[in-house]
Amino acid sequence: MTVSEIITTVMTAAANHPMWIVVLTILIPSLIEISPIKVNPWSALAKAAGKIINADVIAKLEAVEEAEKEMQEQLKERIRVEDERNADAQRERILRFNVELMRALPHQREDFIEILAVIDEYERYCKEHPEYKNNRAVHAVANINRVYDERLVKNDFYKADAREG
Repeated sequence: MTVSEIITTVMTAAANHPMWIVVLTILIPSLIEISPIKVNPWSALAKAAGKIINADVIAKLEAVEEAEKEMQEQLKERIRVEDERNADAQRERILRFNVELMRALPHQREDFIEILAVIDEYERYCKEHPEYKNNRAVHAVANINRVYDERLVKNDFYKADAREG
């Protein structure tokens, strides 16, 4: 018996008995496999039913994902603003220290070491963030470095008296 004869026999039987149409509609797709593509109507039906049943959960999940994405963007912006504020504070310390040097206020070697660490951190931030405006501290940094080098050569840092402190 050929495939054509089987199909003809099945179609004749189905025409005589309508219940066979339902059985064949369910049974034949379950038995047929098209190589190399597998057709499984049950998984497609289950997937469609799952989408219908879970539609509200999926919508809520998408809303949560969108809110999370928005929060991440806000966090990035807050971190950027906070980093810029820190750089501003470092620049302020540098400028203040330079003004103290220009007014000939005495500074210990430790004061210079501390401000040089601030300068290193400030310059690192400026290098990593070229959009940050740095033209106000360039000369102050150069002056602090110059004065430090001079004091290092002369070894004339301010020495606090042990009784003062």
